[in-house]
Amino acid sequence: MEIYGIIMAGGGGTRFWPLSRVHTPKQLLNLSGKDVMVCEAVSRLRRVAAAENIYIATSDTQRASMEEAVAGRVPRENILSEPVARNTAACIGYAAVELIKRRGDGIMVITPSDAYIGDEDAFEEALRTAISAAEETGKLVTIGIKPTFPATGYGYIRYAPSAAPAKEVISFVEKPPIERAREYLAGGDHVWNSGIFVWRTSTILEHFKKLLPDLYQKLETLKAAVGTPREQDVLRDVYEHIASVSIDYGIMEKSNDILVVPAEFGWSDVGSWDMLGAVRDEDECGNVVVGDGLLIDTHSSTVYAESRTVVLVGAEDIVVVETPDAVLVCPRTKAQDVKKAVEELKARGREDLI
Repeated sequence: MEIYGIIMAGGGGTRFWPLSRVHTPKQLLNLSGKDVMVCEAVSRLRRVAAAENIYIATSDTQRASMEEAVAGRVPRENILSEPVARNTAACIGYAAVELIKRRGDGIMVITPSDAYIGDEDAFEEALRTAISAAEETGKLVTIGIKPTFPATGYGYIRYAPSAAPAKEVISFVEKPPIERAREYLAGGDHVWNSGIFVWRTSTILEHFKKLLPDLYQKLETLKAAVGTPREQDVLRDVYEHIASVSIDYGIMEKSNDILVVPAEFGWSDVGSWDMLGAVRDEDECGNVVVGDGLLIDTHSSTVYAESRTVVLVGAEDIVVVETPDAVLVCPRTKAQDVKKAVEELKARGREDLI
């Protein structure tokens, strides 16, 4: 069965402001110093899918930047752009109807565009295990990350103990309090929800039909227009009325046909500035410095200097990000709240900064 790689790349990545902007969000940044994140995701998927079988789902506002970033790596016609953001269920459904109409049934390997993977060999092994399970069982398969600390910022998946590499999912768990997260870590039967999915195109569409019938009907309308001159007009009309729901809430948490492959491959979602140490080396004081930074008697801090010298003296647990038109300063413990600054700038009409 043909394997298709689908990269979800329509998010705003507002927690990486002021570097991340509307037209150059997190997935189009080179945070690791090696390549922009979406191109790293493409390279990883090339291990299991042919170049012509890799698709990127992005937004209309990001399409031009995306085409430039992945030119020569992904066929231009394989870039799907959503008129408006409608969460992951619509994104995945859109990709599924495009594939089933243009290419027929196959295995969809769906990944985020902005995660960091440290061990790509182990990542490939986990994907191949999930692909085999999806082909052989016809079930929905996800990849879970074996937890290394009691994280409260990730969702969890509980699975039934089994010798099989793909295990039956018992339940999905929202971000837990620290006491519960410690229990999950000690129990050994929970993994972090990575947002990586593997399934047959026909299988996920069947689940849409059963569990999200209203959304499925709109996808059927879109499917009828795929490959015709009406496709873009129908796409805009469908997205104007389609529900905004996550694939986790709409499908995964409600289905009884889910397997999880627990894996370890140095995964991090690199969700905010305090996580930059996952992709950049820390110095002996636990600092991460990118660009021209001078740190004196400073510990556990992050500096990203794009155009000027940034000096920290006697600081601890601080994030400083400098760009030509904005400077961010916040405690590392508040890095998740940077998106609030973006919301406030938008409310004040500062479109020039977002």
